[in-house]
Amino acid sequence: MVRIAVAGAAGRMGSRITALSKEYEGLKLAGAFERKGHKDTGKDIGTVVGIGETGVELADSIESIIDDVDLVISFTTVEASKEHLRIASSKGKSMVIGTTGFTKDDMKEVIELTKKIPCVMASNMSMGVNLLLKVLQDIAKVLGDDYDIEIIEAHHRMKKDAPSGTALKMAQVIADAMNRNLDEVAVYARKGIIGERTKKEIGIQTIRAGDIVGEHTVIFGGLGERIEVTHKVSSRDTFARGALRAALWLSGKPAGLYDMQDVLGLK
Repeated sequence: MVRIAVAGAAGRMGSRITALSKEYEGLKLAGAFERKGHKDTGKDIGTVVGIGETGVELADSIESIIDDVDLVISFTTVEASKEHLRIASSKGKSMVIGTTGFTKDDMKEVIELTKKIPCVMASNMSMGVNLLLKVLQDIAKVLGDDYDIEIIEAHHRMKKDAPSGTALKMAQVIADAMNRNLDEVAVYARKGIIGERTKKEIGIQTIRAGDIVGEHTVIFGGLGERIEVTHKVSSRDTFARGALRAALWLSGKPAGLYDMQDVLGLK
């Protein structure tokens, strides 16, 4: 039985992970925490998220619950997730991270910290998206430079990072498949007299509106035909279930940094 703790357990993602955790044999909710000063601190987290009493009180720090759990799930902010990882690593606890917006410098620290513990980190925990990444790689290899590539992503108005981590991951997978350097060929905005589109560029465009949970479309545009691959999420439960599946998969794994491709056996 894997004893899990959920960071930001009363928030949009954390509350769904907390609520759905009871459906998974092999997982036991043993901790839940929020930022200091949260209005629900001290309450039973089950009553906060609407699943009835669980016997787990909402704490105001990871430090107060870390010794009683085996694994921490964090869908929060970059700085918060890094701090959770530092503490988990120092205590020998596993982690699942679904936070997006990590920079290359952030990832250097993540890689170093996960030399001590097993950690699944993914910009998107959806099974569908991770299967799509495999498909996009195959499409890009076959089509080559004869097709223009554009990625369009849409999320809710509260999302803080842009483009989405998923869009960037899609772009990276495609660039790698075509032997392109994404830093050199990515185009994030267009305005004015920009000249003709180059063959190598990969466009990544962002939409923020309302309560869109997550939508991604990749366009492969050729002369005379167009291939569009779209993935739409209608509920955050998709990401929550992926995170819980990752938590189960991590049990017994050696230290290291994994992603959902590993969890789903797609590598």
